[in-house]
Formats: sequence, C-alpha cells, structure tokens
Amino acid sequence: MAQGTPGKQCGLAATGVYQPSLRSPWLAAKENDIEQRLLTKLQDLKYTYRPDIRDREALEQNFREKFEALNRVNLTDAEFSRLLEGIISPDTFACAETLRHPNTFEREDGTPLHYQPVNIKDWCKNSFEVVSQLRINTKSSFQRYDVILLLNGLPLVQIELKTLQVSPRKAMQQIVDYKNDPGNGYTN
Repeated sequence: MAQGTPGKQCGLAATGVYQPSLRSPWLAAKENDIEQRLLTKLQDLKYTYRPDIRDREALEQNFREKFEALNRVNLTDAEFSRLLEGIISPDTFACAETLRHPNTFEREDGTPLHYQPVNIKDWCKNSFEVVSQLRINTKSSFQRYDVILLLNGLPLVQIELKTLQVSPRKAMQQIVDYKNDPGNGYTN
C-alpha cells in the first residue's frame, strides 16, 4: 500500500472536506488579483467591463443613457432627477416590483411616460455591465465598492471581495455597514 493519503494531494482532507492546498494560487492571492480574475470571468460571460464608471455621476449618466435608449425617450434633467427619486429605494421588494412591471412617470408637459427599466420579454436586448472600484462620496461617508453588476445601468448586485485569510463575515458586515450608512448609494 502506498504511503500518504491521495486525497490530501488534491486538496481533500480525510473527511472529504475541501481544504485549499498551501500551493493553491487562491490562498496567496491578493484581493486585486481575485478582482481581476472575476472581471475576466464576467467578461467571458459577455458582461461589458466599464472602467470609465468610477463615481456616482458616471453611474447615473450611464443609467440615463441606457434608460433613454430602452424606452426610446429623451428626458430633461429635471425629469431624470424625479425619475431617480422615484425608483431609488432601500426596500428590496419595492425595487423588484419596479424592475418587473411597467411603470408610469409624468413628464413635465403633463403627459404620461410608460416605461420599464428592464426588458422582461426579450432579455438579450438588455445591457449587462460590470464596474469595479466604484466610489460613492457624500457629506457623511466615503465608500468604495469592489465589483458591481449593472443591468441596463442599474446597480443590482454588489460583490465584496476578500482573500481566503479574511472571514466571509467581514465582507458581509461591510455590505451591511454600507447599507446602513445614511449617505450611501442604497438610499441616496
């Protein structure tokens, strides 16, 4: 019988639970390396990487362009500001309802604008993008989000990256802290 346990050579402990090998590139990986690998994988999945979106202004401008193209409309600056006020909410259920169903918005001239932020019927006509290192500065806070997935310019998924040496709880707590910060992008 051969010496040693074959499972340990491939990263499986005697209990059958995966434990990273000390030679694993993920164990020694830095957060930036993990981020670059994730961005590459998302691009392989046909997400468009947007290195030009680094702050709230660029994020809002991108959303405006996607919204106007999808709904075949040109909004005034005042209309766009009111639209943002109407769709931004910390309530996950309310946001999901806005995404799933047709909505109505009153234009400055009093006419209704029927819109949908996501093309539910023909998903391939939606825009899937990814941004990294988005900075949101407000009077009371400074936040930097590692990776955010955008659907038609809407930031829908926040990914907080950590190395294997950092507990996943720290990443979750960081997301909760961002959400609870009164000046952040979740409610502003």
